[in-house]
Amino acid sequence: MSRVYVFDHPLIQHKLTFIRDKNTGTKEFRELVNEVATLMAYEITRDLPLEDVVIDTPVAQCKARVISGKKVGLIPILRAGLGMVDGILDLIPAAKVGHVGLYRDPETLQPVEYYVKLPTDIEERDLIVIDPMLATGGSASAAISALKQRGAKNLKLMCLVAAPEGIKVIQDDHPDVDIYVAAVDEKLNDHGYIVPGLGDAGDRLFGTK
Repeated sequence: MSRVYVFDHPLIQHKLTFIRDKNTGTKEFRELVNEVATLMAYEITRDLPLEDVVIDTPVAQCKARVISGKKVGLIPILRAGLGMVDGILDLIPAAKVGHVGLYRDPETLQPVEYYVKLPTDIEERDLIVIDPMLATGGSASAAISALKQRGAKNLKLMCLVAAPEGIKVIQDDHPDVDIYVAAVDEKLNDHGYIVPGLGDAGDRLFGTK
């Protein structure tokens, strides 16, 4: 069973409060999402392997540690996932970025893949799938399936806010994919929105309705 990590760092929780607030404007919302993404990336990369190297400081030679050649890939789910990418790249500028585009079929309500563009070496990378909201879990599960079909082996899912229903879908469909969130909320409402949530993340990021 995949694990769920809820980041309770005070800075993350503080900023998430203003992200949730309906009175937060587009500019501030976008900046806050970027900042929380950076803080979450700090936590999600905690287990990257290190190796010892020898360097010369201005004073003496010393043994130091660097990340052990691990390749990271960021995979935002279009379009809301884009809002978290720059914040992560601030911390991991060498990461490659792929994209997965999905829309919901109005009749079946199932996610339909319309765009996938990935680094050529995704099977060698630790991939972080990014979507601010894990609501029903349908889009995230479909995106992860699309990545696995193309050779991805090491995946994590990173979201701002999750509903228990969405977490269960990912755990059932992809028990090998751990979930990293800033909050687990109460439930989904009848329209599939997370309660209390933060509204439509894409609309709030890009100023659309």
